[in-house]
Amino acid sequence: MLALRSSLTRAVAARTPAPQVCSSFATGPRQYDGTFYEFRTSYLKPSKMKEFLENVKKNIHLRTAHSELVGYWSVEFGGRMNKVFHIWKYDNFAHRTEVRKALAKDKEWQEQFLIPNLALIDKQESEITYLVPWCKLEKPPKEGVYELATFQMKPGGPALWGDPFKRAVHTHINQGYTKLVGVFHAEYGILNRVHVLWWNESADSRAAGRHRSHEDPRVVAAVRESVNFLESQQNMLLIPASFSPLK
Repeated sequence: MLALRSSLTRAVAARTPAPQVCSSFATGPRQYDGTFYEFRTSYLKPSKMKEFLENVKKNIHLRTAHSELVGYWSVEFGGRMNKVFHIWKYDNFAHRTEVRKALAKDKEWQEQFLIPNLALIDKQESEITYLVPWCKLEKPPKEGVYELATFQMKPGGPALWGDPFKRAVHTHINQGYTKLVGVFHAEYGILNRVHVLWWNESADSRAAGRHRSHEDPRVVAAVRESVNFLESQQNMLLIPASFSPLK
């Protein structure tokens, strides 16, 4: 009887999931969704920008046949010129690996898209990001311009700066000064980095909204709280390509 009871105890234990251990020292919420976004930046030779974009426009279908393009932009202001920025969506890391394997076997993509464009590029950069848990990717109501604001936060993760940063973003949205497309945090690249992608009708409407927000005490208070955890920030004004899904 004792042996039977011991066997039953082990069987019940095997079926019972182990309790989750949660620590008050966690650096942020667990990432349950495997979907991630790859930020790719290409720095082009100064005289090759037009040729590069024409080639991409003509042959982008060869690349999007393998995975989803979220948006494709040229950099108008902010940092180095002759630069393009694009975002690709993947279900998980295994999905990206399969896409890269398929591209390596796709001779049409290599011959018409990859090889001609490589000769026009000085360097490339890649960063893997997740959408923050409190944000989903939004599509603007019409064509416009985009601003990618990048914030380098103090080490410690969202447990340290997540709530103040969220309040600062939502305060801008709630007052209607700009429209949010997405908030992304870096997984591979420089850590403790957050990217906010905004949309505006034009560069002038963006400037007007920014000037008004600087005089809004609600925005000022929220930003003042968030900057306590900020090390640096920068931004770029992005012009969507004609073939970009986000326009």
